Order: sequence, then structure tokens, then C-alpha cells
Amino acid sequence: MKNIVITGANAGIGFETAQSLVSAGHRVILACRNLEKANQAKIQLDAIGKEPVEIIQLDLNSLQQVTQAAHELINRLDHIDVLINNAGLINTQLEATEDGFEKHFGVNYLGHFLWTMKLLPLLKNAEQGRIIHLSSIAHLGGTINPNKFKAENIKHFHTFPYYANSKLANLLFSHHLARLLEGTNVTSNALHPGVVDSELYRQLPKYQYMFVSLVLIPPSKPTKLICEMALDSKWANKNGQYASVQTPAFQSSKAKNTALAQTLFDTTQKLLNSYL
Repeated sequence: MKNIVITGANAGIGFETAQSLVSAGHRVILACRNLEKANQAKIQLDAIGKEPVEIIQLDLNSLQQVTQAAHELINRLDHIDVLINNAGLINTQLEATEDGFEKHFGVNYLGHFLWTMKLLPLLKNAEQGRIIHLSSIAHLGGTINPNKFKAENIKHFHTFPYYANSKLANLLFSHHLARLLEGTNVTSNALHPGVVDSELYRQLPKYQYMFVSLVLIPPSKPTKLICEMALDSKWANKNGQYASVQTPAFQSSKAKNTALAQTLFDTTQKLLNSYL
């Protein structure tokens, strides 16, 4: 039995993944912002598993709350075998996190960065810790521009570029973390889950959703890959990989740029200095 933590696990890919892992007899912790929805998910999951599902409130919109949630988990667990960074959002208008960051950058990337670094000691306590980051093929359209990290500095907002930026940042973080973890018992890998029929895309305007819906796949498809990455022995020694559902695992030149990854990592550590 493994200790597995999944962010955003009350719906979509996260919930399907939790279902598979609970059915396999593992101890699953749902890290969710909305406790009401998390409790509804728990009721369904408890009905199919032997181990009671646990919940921790995690609001990636607030660095203070991310820190609080991480400390709560550190007090609750002695190790984490698998950390699945699944939560994410698509915003159709410019919004800021509680800390003033553009919301895609703040929630999809920055909150998960802090969450992961805080929980790294628990992953190192496992026999073999695995970190799985959900990136996206959308990273191909992303850039890293520190001048646009703060919402107040953005004059012209368009949804896709800022979503893409956050997914490029996720992938750069996964790759850089893998390099930092070389020679340890912890691995860091990322995947593109495909264009999945979930709440993420239902937030889009109706005409955009109608277009996207033509290529949507069920959450069960990425769930299978995520569970393989989490549990399968063939992933035991894979580190710094990028896998993909639905499309070949194309990576942009920026995603493979080690200097850019280092710069982003260093910049992020400075931004989070008071929390790390």
C-alpha cells in the first residue's frame, strides 16, 4: 500500500485517477480547494476501497494556505510515495491570485512549485518517491517572461498564451527538479494528458467549448498513463521524462532549454523566499 497525494482530485482526471488507485488498495489523500466537493468525492471513493480516503484543503490561489496545507500533511504522514500535481485552471479573464500573480501562473505553476518543494522531504522518506506533473501540449505556445508574472503588469490578456506559459513552466520545473534529484530515491516526470472532457474546458465560452469538444477524450485515458507512471516498475528508474496521451510527446525548444529551466527555478525560489 502506497501513500498517494493528488491535487484537484474531486473531479475530472484527478477523480478518475483516485478511483483507480483507491480500487488498487492504496491510501489516497485528496488535496482540494473545495471541501464540499472533496467530501462528495470521498463518499464515492470510500464505497469502492478498503482504505478510507483522506482530505486536505489545498488552495493553490494562496501561497500562505499552500504552506499551511503542506505543514498539515507533514504532520500527518511520515512519507509520500507518489505526488500527483493534477490541479489546474483555465481563466477567460485576467485575474490575480491572493499574492498578486497572474492566476494561471500562480495556481497552475507557482502554487504547485511551493507545494512540491515543501513535501520533498516526505517523498525522500519513501522507498521510492515519484512526482508526476500534469503539463500540456499547450506548452508549445508558452514563454517565460518574469515581467508578466504579476497580474498588475499585464495590459492585454488572452487566455491561451497565459495558460500555455503556465504549462511550459510546469514542464521546465519537472525537468529541472529531475536533474536536482538525480542519484536520489525520488523521480520527477511530466505528461500531457490529452484534451480531456473535464471541468477545465467547460469553463470556456460556449463557442470555444464546441470547437474543443470535437477532440475531447474521456478521463480514463490519461488515468491509465498516470497510474502507470505512479506504480509501474518500468517507471521506477525513469526521471526527467515527458509522456503524452493522444499526441506524440513533442516538446518545444524552450521546454528542453536547461538554462531557461535554471533561471526559472532560481527566479521562483526568490519569489517564494519567505515561504520555502
